[in-house]
Amino acid sequence: MSEPAPESDCTDAVISAAGTRLEAAFGGPAQASAALLDWYGRHARDLPWRLPPGAAGRPDPYRVWLSEIMLQQTTVAAVKAYFARFVARWPAVGDLAAAPLDDVLHAWQGLGYYARARNLHRCARAVAQEHGGVFPDTEDALRALPGIGAYTAAAIAAIAFGRPATVVDGNVERVMARLHAVETPLPAAKPVLGRGAGRAAPGGGGPGGAGGRPGGAARAGRGR
Repeated sequence: MSEPAPESDCTDAVISAAGTRLEAAFGGPAQASAALLDWYGRHARDLPWRLPPGAAGRPDPYRVWLSEIMLQQTTVAAVKAYFARFVARWPAVGDLAAAPLDDVLHAWQGLGYYARARNLHRCARAVAQEHGGVFPDTEDALRALPGIGAYTAAAIAAIAFGRPATVVDGNVERVMARLHAVETPLPAAKPVLGRGAGRAAPGGGGPGGAGGRPGGAARAGRGR
């Protein structure tokens, strides 16, 4: 009886087959990524924590981090008003770090999951005291901060700093499943979908990456 193929080999086989389908539909994976980003450029929502497509510069890491923490298990509609109040009261990470914890918890009231607010305050203080008020720009350094896990670190690194980080949530999984015609149900499909998202991102191993626009794939796939 033959041994089953390693999971990585199976994943590569699925992605290879998907590449053939993308070649037929778009001309190749790079063209498919460019098409996704072009769609995002036309339909991106106007959200206060991100720059519009085509804008010069990069989003403020503080605003990216704040939005990512607030958006955990919470809808965009619920977060927008809280985000606006926080940045009006504490416009920079140093301002938030200097605030009393009770003030932060009171401002967070109604958003739920209060451990996020406590970690938010701890993280702001760590950035202010250990990093001179400047967020680190690598995934590993970001993950060392309180309340920042792998997903949030990847999102900040990609969106705020243009790092070739792969940011995969439910929205990205749906896009990748459709783009690569993956029929395997979740959670079994997660390795395939994660690999597909990684190859679509700049520097992720796919030909051309996500249209040469670092951070674009993270914003386009997630829609936030």
